[in-house]
Order: sequence, then structure tokens, then C-alpha cells
Amino acid sequence: MSQFARLLAATTLSTAASLACAAQPATVRVDYLHSGNALSENYAMERVVIEPLPWPGDMSRTIDTTNRGNNKVEVADAKTGKLLYTRTFSTVFGEWRTTDEASKASRGFSESVRFPKPEQPVKVRILKRDERNEFSVVWSTEVDTDVLDVVRKQEPAPAKPIPIRVSGPSEKKVDLLILGDGYTKAEMGKFEQTVRRLTDYMFSVSPYKERANDFNVWALAVPTQESGVSRPSTNTHHASALGTRYDIFGSERYVLTTDNRALRDIAQYAPYEFIEILVNNDTYGGGGIYGQFSTAAANNDWANYLFVHEFGHHFAGLADEYYTSPVAYATGGARMEPWEPNVTALQDPAQLKWK
Repeated sequence: MSQFARLLAATTLSTAASLACAAQPATVRVDYLHSGNALSENYAMERVVIEPLPWPGDMSRTIDTTNRGNNKVEVADAKTGKLLYTRTFSTVFGEWRTTDEASKASRGFSESVRFPKPEQPVKVRILKRDERNEFSVVWSTEVDTDVLDVVRKQEPAPAKPIPIRVSGPSEKKVDLLILGDGYTKAEMGKFEQTVRRLTDYMFSVSPYKERANDFNVWALAVPTQESGVSRPSTNTHHASALGTRYDIFGSERYVLTTDNRALRDIAQYAPYEFIEILVNNDTYGGGGIYGQFSTAAANNDWANYLFVHEFGHHFAGLADEYYTSPVAYATGGARMEPWEPNVTALQDPAQLKWK
């Protein structure tokens, strides 16, 4: 395809996607601070943002019934209490709390929840799984999206999204946004080729190949000055728009970004419900947080596997079926039945969740 044809196709698809979403409500994002340690945690409002694009989700399915994740967000009418929106998720803070550092020090992390813009003030509640394996409220705040201090106008997009696969209107499809980190301006072509290769692979394997037409895929990368992302254990430090790096929580191959604000400020310029970050590195590494994002190193022999495996953590809340991590399974004693659908603490075959 010629460059002109590609640009024309991109413009046409982008316009079609925008028109398809025209009737959708705006997207609200609540940015908040989540801090604490292994024994306690605190929340504080940072800001409320009206994102540039309409809500990408299906307005007939605003209530999450999956019962997955360590957390849940509930959005309810402030006057009547009617539940308008819920989603389950997990957090980087939740993983950090299992580390040895959390028993000695406190840290703060930026987090966000997104929901379709309501017509009235709402209560936004963050819930957490308790010792009974049930969700209970840990923070609540009232949000009026029409007050003066709501952010409504932002800088122009730092990069334009590339339509990789557009199967239909966003509200009727799953929108997957693939972000690049550590790609220079000269490597934008490489980034697009890598995205196409990895998504072609994902939709060639089950269960994605059977549901390929249910997905839209977009790609977006903000150029960096140097190739690759930081790997502190090898004294490699690179500035990048998303701040993605290796050595998260002292685990050499664990790749995440802890800069949620940067992630959301870039991602908001494309339709998305799920995010995977491709880092422009050769060294094996990746990560996945349910309902937040996943990551994968793009330039190694295991890239196909990494891309699909880490997306499974983020998209479906699947747990690793092996024990190698000093972080993810540091339970300190007896463990309640995990919420992940593919693992169990039960030993009675008659009680298994997948029986």
C-alpha cells in the first residue's frame, strides 16, 4: 500500500470511527492518588478530566458481572443511589503491597478510573476485596462533571493513532490500543510493522481467532530520542513518554510503567478499553495488570508468546500457572480462594470453579 493510500485509509477509518461514536456520551476520567504500605492505604482526589474522545464502550453493558480483580469501581447517582456503571480491576499498588519494600516503607501511585459521562452528580466508590473475598468500599468521593475545575481542554495529541484493524463502531467492539515506548521518530515504521505482526499472530490463535471480528486495534507511539526503554539493573536509563522500564519491584524481567498519568494522557487520544505497551527492546520481559495494561518486549524470539500471554493477564484476569515470581505470590501464609478464573486453592475436584 502506498503512503498516500495508507493515509487516506487511516483518515477514512478514523472519521468512520468518530461518526460511529457520535451518539456516545463523553468519557470521564478520575485521576486519584493511592498511597500506603503493607498495612494501610489512603486515597485522594487529583483531578477530573473530560477526555477528547467519546466513550468507547457498549452503553447497554455498563455493569460488570465478572467478579474478577482485587478492586472495583462503582459509579452511582448521588441522589438516588442508582448504580450507573461498575468495572473490576487490579492495580500496580496492589502488587507492590506484596513486596518486602511495602513492609518497611510507604509509597504513592497515581491511578485512574474511566466511565461514561453522567447527566447528574455521582458518587464514585472504590472497592477492595476483603478477607471474606467480597468487595467492600475503601474510598468514596462525589463527582460533578459540570463544575468549573473539571479539565475540558488539553494539548493537541502528541501522536496520531494508526488504525490496524477496524471491525466496526467502537461501542460494538473491543478496542485494543497498542502503545509503543522507546521508539525513535525514525523507528515509527518499525513500530507499525511490529504491531501488525503481533496482532496477526494473536488473531491466529484461540480464543482470539474465533472472535477476531469483535476487536478493533489501534496503534500509537510518541517518539523518543533514544531506542529502547530503561533497564536499571544494567545501568541503562532512557527517557520515554510512558516511562516503561524493566526491573519493576526488583524483578529483572518485570516490565511496567508506574507513571499512570503519562499513560492516560497519551492513551486518551485513541479509542480504547484495553492497552498493551510494546517496548522497543530485545531482552525478554513483560507484565500484565488486570484491567490496567499489559507490556511485552517486542524484539525477541518470544515476542509472539509474550504479547498474547501478558494480554491474558490484563484482558481476562488470568493468573500465571507456574511459580517463579517473588512478587505475585508472596502471600505470607494461608491464601483465600483466588479470584482468577484459572487457578484455585481448593483440593476438592467437585468444588473447582472450572468443573
